[in-house]
Amino acid sequence: MSTFMGLETSKRGLFTQQTALYTTGHNISNANTLGYSRQRVNMEATAGFPGVGLGAGTMPGFLGTGVQAGSIQRIRDGFVDQQYRQESNKLGYWESKSQAVAQMEDVLAEPSEYGLQQSLSDFWASLNDLAVNPENAGARTVVVRRGEAVADSFNHMHKSLSDIQTNLGKEISVTTNEVNAIFQQITELNEQIAKVEPNGYLPNDLYDARDRLVDQLSTILPIEVSYDPSGGRAPAIAEGSIVIRVKTDNGSIEVLKGTSFNEMSVTYKQVDGNPDGAVAGFNFGTNDLPVGNMVNTGKMKSLVESFGYMEGTEVKGMYPNMMNDLNRMANAFAVEFNNVHKNGTDLNGEKGKDFFVKDSAGLFTAENIKVSDDLLKDPNKLAASDSAEKIGNGEIGNGNNAKNLAGVQFLTTVGLEGSTIQSFYQGVIGRLGVEGRQAANNMVNSGTLLGAVENRRASISSVSLDEEMTDMIRFQQAYNASARMITVVDETLDKIINGMGVVGR
Repeated sequence: MSTFMGLETSKRGLFTQQTALYTTGHNISNANTLGYSRQRVNMEATAGFPGVGLGAGTMPGFLGTGVQAGSIQRIRDGFVDQQYRQESNKLGYWESKSQAVAQMEDVLAEPSEYGLQQSLSDFWASLNDLAVNPENAGARTVVVRRGEAVADSFNHMHKSLSDIQTNLGKEISVTTNEVNAIFQQITELNEQIAKVEPNGYLPNDLYDARDRLVDQLSTILPIEVSYDPSGGRAPAIAEGSIVIRVKTDNGSIEVLKGTSFNEMSVTYKQVDGNPDGAVAGFNFGTNDLPVGNMVNTGKMKSLVESFGYMEGTEVKGMYPNMMNDLNRMANAFAVEFNNVHKNGTDLNGEKGKDFFVKDSAGLFTAENIKVSDDLLKDPNKLAASDSAEKIGNGEIGNGNNAKNLAGVQFLTTVGLEGSTIQSFYQGVIGRLGVEGRQAANNMVNSGTLLGAVENRRASISSVSLDEEMTDMIRFQQAYNASARMITVVDETLDKIINGMGVVGR
């Protein structure tokens, strides 16, 4: 056994406790760094003396030779990370859905003093007033202008919804670019990590940076994460290069591995009545993923479901469905009203013509419905009286047809599943309210669950200054003890070197 063995043992203690102190200082410095995971030094005893084998010497015991820093490891729980990303993915979906519904509710704004419901009520009321005073020019003008207000309400709602839908399409493009940027950064970190790990090191701060990106990605896409080992002298606890797959109803698609990734893009299909088109699917390199096959979570899925997507040959989605309902309502309203109006007679004794006119495609749509220019110029052409066959005796201003026009609100139509115009619109608003409440509730619930998981993860991985201060004192005392031990061994060696062999002097 070497006389200087005690010095070596204590020296190892000094270096190891010093490493622990430096790591503690690193933790304290990053106490407020987003996504930082606290680190610890895994201390392990060095090989004892004497060594093993037939050539080893014998002695009464197996003498310890000190301590060393086996590795510096960050404290993470993979299961909690997985839970966090699952809940983050759900929250990303419901946050986007809730925002899209809220924007739609702002446009429809029911009940309201200025919404379509109120415009229709005012229109029916003006027709009832006209029935009492069919020859009154003011009453006729009010009916025409309120009819124009109804058409304007349809036009405004359609345009506003279309504008929001366009913005949703732009957000899909921005989010797609964001996904590709995250993919690029992750592959770059994979490359750096693959260069460090085979040398026997753990690049903990690179792991943290990569996990932050994976957390961001999990809010957008439903992903699965696995790891490929780096090889070489990589420690057993080294994570290796990350592999990312997108979950679908038919399994998962690998989108990133090592230093390469499949760039994400979105395909569209042009459809009638929707100039922005509808999303047909996603592409990850050569992998095509129809919208319906992606697991129903994540911000991207929510954006697509709001914007509009293809399912077979049909266009579905929250905004296309709402605009389709408004188009059906506008068409049923205009057709029924025109049919009744054409059965009446105006103040000139002429048969009534169309009150509302079609667009260039020959359709009544919420986007283009409008009052006839002839009526806007001459309200006397409003057919408020019975037809010429019914009037008799030249009774042009009896107002009976104005009552029939007001009664359109109570007519049931085939195009609206047998509902009246009023009840159909109330049903549309009611469904939107239910959808909005569901999205808001699920967003709150998802946020609560995510918060609970986040707190659990923080209790494991985040830096506690109280704990770090305790560790700092603990490692400092151990360092001081090792230094004191070196002093003791030094005094012993001094006695041996300088005090022996001087007997008799």
